[in-house]
Amino acid sequence: MTVHSPRSKASSEGLLDARAQFVLAEIISEHQRTGEPVGSRAVAERCASGVGWSAPTIRNVMAELEQAGLVDQPHTSAGRVPSDTGYRYYVDHMVGTARLSQNDTDAIDKLLGVSQSGSGVDTSRLMERVSRLLSELSENVGIVVSPALAENRLQHIEFVALADGGILVVLVFAPNIVQNRIVRLDEPLSQEELDRTARYLNVEFTGKSLTAIRAEIVRLLLEEKALYDRLARNAMLLFESSIEDAEGRAGDVYVEGASNIFDKPEFANVERLRELFRTLEEKSRLVQILGECIASSRSVSHVHVHIGRELAAPSMRACALITAPYRVGSGESAGTLGVVGPMRIEYARLMAVVNYVAQRMESVLREDAAQS
Repeated sequence: MTVHSPRSKASSEGLLDARAQFVLAEIISEHQRTGEPVGSRAVAERCASGVGWSAPTIRNVMAELEQAGLVDQPHTSAGRVPSDTGYRYYVDHMVGTARLSQNDTDAIDKLLGVSQSGSGVDTSRLMERVSRLLSELSENVGIVVSPALAENRLQHIEFVALADGGILVVLVFAPNIVQNRIVRLDEPLSQEELDRTARYLNVEFTGKSLTAIRAEIVRLLLEEKALYDRLARNAMLLFESSIEDAEGRAGDVYVEGASNIFDKPEFANVERLRELFRTLEEKSRLVQILGECIASSRSVSHVHVHIGRELAAPSMRACALITAPYRVGSGESAGTLGVVGPMRIEYARLMAVVNYVAQRMESVLREDAAQS
């Protein structure tokens, strides 16, 4: 598993010595467990049976970590909490490759197993279940974003004449994503003409993306013969009407577990909580945020970790976002899945969870595409 992260001050200034890394790890571990500032006495007690460092020694190391910007002291008399820079250093230099527990792999494999009775994958329901699974495994917020519609391959198109003169268009994209819309043309078409047009489009364009189909249509329009071929003209008019605005549409967003953040002390501030909820509810903003987290890498096998101020949205400055892209079928289109939680999230395990779920989703959707 490869982890992609933004450059950070901590990672560019060299490594901490072993003692400082040990103390930082203890602060992070205790803060992850309690959500409270960690005092030198608590760290000294955890170290007493091992290295035997005294509380004053621990205090000195904690002061050095604070000076380096890796921990903060919320109040003069309080202990320390890891900063976003501290967590970045921890993720970049101290988190090893975690092995998922049998419970985790069993839960993921059960959900993403082979579909029953060869009936194929209901993509929308699958993504709903995956976002719920990520939420349950992380006890935070699970998010899944489907690929943008323009990137998906056309599987099938169908036209149905309606009594009021409209035309119902059924577009099926890989992996079994169905879009229905009603269009109206100036010139009425019979059901026979609609069926003939659908057959033409299915023969010519099945397996191609909307972007590729649009380019082909433009090429056909430039050919004079298309102007005199009624079938080609109907096909182009209907298809253009059917995909109007579709190319610019972002993928669908599935969010589960937003209520999990109610009990997190980081979000005790009501206004901060309200702002975070607004961001989670604004699907287009979420797509943008997740897209920004993956845009800096071309590989679809990376796990991405963004922490605190690395997230552009002010409402997420107290959060960590762990994401991975997943590829749909054998095509170019890719979606995103991930987990949002407080900065004290369980990084090693959840990075492994997100990576494994992305790989398993790719496998399921690739198999489904091959059977379609």
